[in-house]
Amino acid sequence: MVTLNRIYTRTGDAGTTRLATGQSVSKTDLRVEAYGCVDETNACIGLARVHLTHDPELDAMLGRIQNELFDLGADLAMPAKADEEPGSKLRILDSQVARLEAEIDSLNDRLPGLKSFILPGGTPAAAALHLARTVSRRAEREAVRLTETGEPVSGPAMRYLNRLSDHLFVAARWANDAGKAEVFWESGATR
Repeated sequence: MVTLNRIYTRTGDAGTTRLATGQSVSKTDLRVEAYGCVDETNACIGLARVHLTHDPELDAMLGRIQNELFDLGADLAMPAKADEEPGSKLRILDSQVARLEAEIDSLNDRLPGLKSFILPGGTPAAAALHLARTVSRRAEREAVRLTETGEPVSGPAMRYLNRLSDHLFVAARWANDAGKAEVFWESGATR
């Protein structure tokens, strides 16, 4: 249980924040950027859910994902160590990645095949999910950039980020009346 009695602490006024380890870092630190993008993704999903009261199946999936995004943020805020005891830290699990994959397949199997790229938009829920998809891709790029500097990020966290954008893409298609309200790219249409 997390208890937040004070919302402002003034400790970040100089442009620094603390990782879950207690280490002070710049607010522009790549790790902070990565979990910040995860937080933005979560907010975009919340916006989509406002428009999904008519679809309890998709709303439940997205509600679970929002909770998992807090787990992912905690995972990213606590650099993994090679000698870490399994289960000693809050980490994304491969079972969470597998659940994303199963949900992607379940939704995608009920959608028409694609013959063109989709323009983000359609219903309000779909538009918000497309925005969430692009922000989650940015979170993934930031996590990759973090690993390229030699900083550790758990394998399941990286896989989760990669599957998440796929899930949000399929969810956006589903939110567009199971693909019926999609707007397709017309190559060269405005030349």
